[in-house]
Amino acid sequence: MKLSQVKKHLQEIDQLDFYLPNSQKVESHFHVTEVGMITKNFIDCGGVVRNEKVVNFQLWSADDVDHRLEPQKLRHIIDLSEKVLGIEDLEVEVEYQAETIGKYGLDFENGHFVLTTKQTDCLAKDNCGIPAQKPKMKLSELQAQLSGGCDPNSGCC
Repeated sequence: MKLSQVKKHLQEIDQLDFYLPNSQKVESHFHVTEVGMITKNFIDCGGVVRNEKVVNFQLWSADDVDHRLEPQKLRHIIDLSEKVLGIEDLEVEVEYQAETIGKYGLDFENGHFVLTTKQTDCLAKDNCGIPAQKPKMKLSELQAQLSGGCDPNSGCC
């Protein structure tokens, strides 16, 4: 989800809630301790130089159980970060502390934000010798192709 979509959704809700990918709700007294833009410059395993940018939110749950972040307050923090830091309208990545710091994507469902899982991937499969996945086919489709295209009287065999 892009930052502009987050801001739009913040205008639509009265209560700010985040849910983990397993549907567990992040404690209501969480803080957004950081809003920033992260730039990652790297070389993939195929030798290609890459540059990625994301907007980063860091969620943190404190012992302050009486605290609750309101949607308009987060909107204000985002507006300030755009103005002061020059944050662009990029995809949002969320950091959240569990056993270790987890990085998540962000979605919006049924009036609340949902942290989505992210996966690692090889960006240079063609240079690493990783075979391309074979396309999955249904057996019924294969049988239809065979029966429709190769009749003993068609001259194909």
